[in-house]
Amino acid sequence: MKISVNTNLASLTAQKSLSGATSRMNTAMERMTTGYKINSSKDDAAGMAVSSKLEYKLGSLKVAQDNVQMGSTLIETEEGVLGVINDNLTRIRDLTEQAANGTYGSDALSAIRIEVQARMDEITRISQSTEYNGKYLLNPKDPNGVKTDIKLQVGIKSDEQSVITLDKKLFESTNASVLLGVKDLTGTDDKYKDNDTARTFLTDIDKAIATVTDRLTKIGGIQQRLLSAADIAETMTSSVTSSLSTIKDADIAEESSNYVKEQILQQLSTSMLATANQSPAIALNLV
Repeated sequence: MKISVNTNLASLTAQKSLSGATSRMNTAMERMTTGYKINSSKDDAAGMAVSSKLEYKLGSLKVAQDNVQMGSTLIETEEGVLGVINDNLTRIRDLTEQAANGTYGSDALSAIRIEVQARMDEITRISQSTEYNGKYLLNPKDPNGVKTDIKLQVGIKSDEQSVITLDKKLFESTNASVLLGVKDLTGTDDKYKDNDTARTFLTDIDKAIATVTDRLTKIGGIQQRLLSAADIAETMTSSVTSSLSTIKDADIAEESSNYVKEQILQQLSTSMLATANQSPAIALNLV
């Protein structure tokens, strides 16, 4: 075996082994610390590119879920208000049907008229004041009223498949004058002059109830679509999260095993390097 002083191959080999073990040990330590097996492009360039796309997709899906929730809350707000309006219309109909019986005198009809007028005023009030996130839902004449279709972005793409459209007709005015064709129960608009005028008014009330009920039915259909969109977004989020985890997350058990292995190799390489560095000293024995 050649004895060389200028070139110590054994030392170089030990240095290389030590450097490799130290590098791999640091990598394992980094992965255990961050929880990721891909911390930079040098770890896995292709995996980094794929994980970046999955991360932005995951973020978009979470936004879509928020959009669905906001759309659902908006439509639930209108549903609740329409329910109150429907209750008032039902009470107005009951009172009007009583007035149509012909057994009530002028004082009783006047009392009915007062309650009906109060309920009509309340219908108008809540119709004009109901708003969600700055949008007046049942008052299109307001500057912030809904005048066009509302498009809910429930998907992550720009196509129509990612949109649920709320028809602007859902947000038409529900003022008492619009629903019942009358604003004040006075003068020529008095629907409670006698039982005949009250009976005629029943037709207008039934139309108003039908209008509100039809809108509530449509809202129910939209809510089902929003629930479906929420389920799809949640399913996709779970799938993307799983894929991202497979690509990027570190197996801590595996990395801890690697760390211990490389730590042992590092110690062995250090010991061997110390031994290899003493090898050229053998040449002194020949002098």
